[in-house]
Amino acid sequence: MKIAKNTVVTVNYKLSDAQDNLIEDGRQPMVYLHGDYENTLPKIEEELDGKEVGYSNTIQIEPDDAFGEYDPALVKVEPRNRLPEPLEVGMQFEGMPESDSPDEEAMIFTVTDIADDKVVLDGNHPLAGIALRFSLTVADVREATEEEIAHGHVHGAHGHDHGDEDDEGEGEGEEGDHFRTHPIH
Repeated sequence: MKIAKNTVVTVNYKLSDAQDNLIEDGRQPMVYLHGDYENTLPKIEEELDGKEVGYSNTIQIEPDDAFGEYDPALVKVEPRNRLPEPLEVGMQFEGMPESDSPDEEAMIFTVTDIADDKVVLDGNHPLAGIALRFSLTVADVREATEEEIAHGHVHGAHGHDHGDEDDEGEGEGEEGDHFRTHPIH
């Protein structure tokens, strides 16, 4: 079966930067719904479209087609007392970017440094500004179920599960507080 819109694709992969420094070894395969559902990078879908099980290639994706260029404006310093304890570098929080637009959406900020009573939060994706090299091998292709197509993502093994998740993202904290009281990651 060829990879086409509304097929579920299982890909074994290895992710490196442009200098071949390993970023992710892909121990678990990537399983996604093919066809512009935003379940993987568009350049990966473009590369795999029309291919079959066994197809293998290495592609390089520039930052503009991956996670964007690094934006120093997305780095901010906050008072430590605005964030929950214990606090560690690498923790992630959902917060609002500093902007005048009321339409701004919440972003994920990563704690990159803690110094005395200040915390550095970075809203850039960890892979922003990096050219990515994907070694891809198609392991499986199947027709998507009607439910997967309706939901826009894969269900089941390595996909998404619709368990009983009542507490998805309930904002906590005081009115006007820009950060949730518990880390995302």
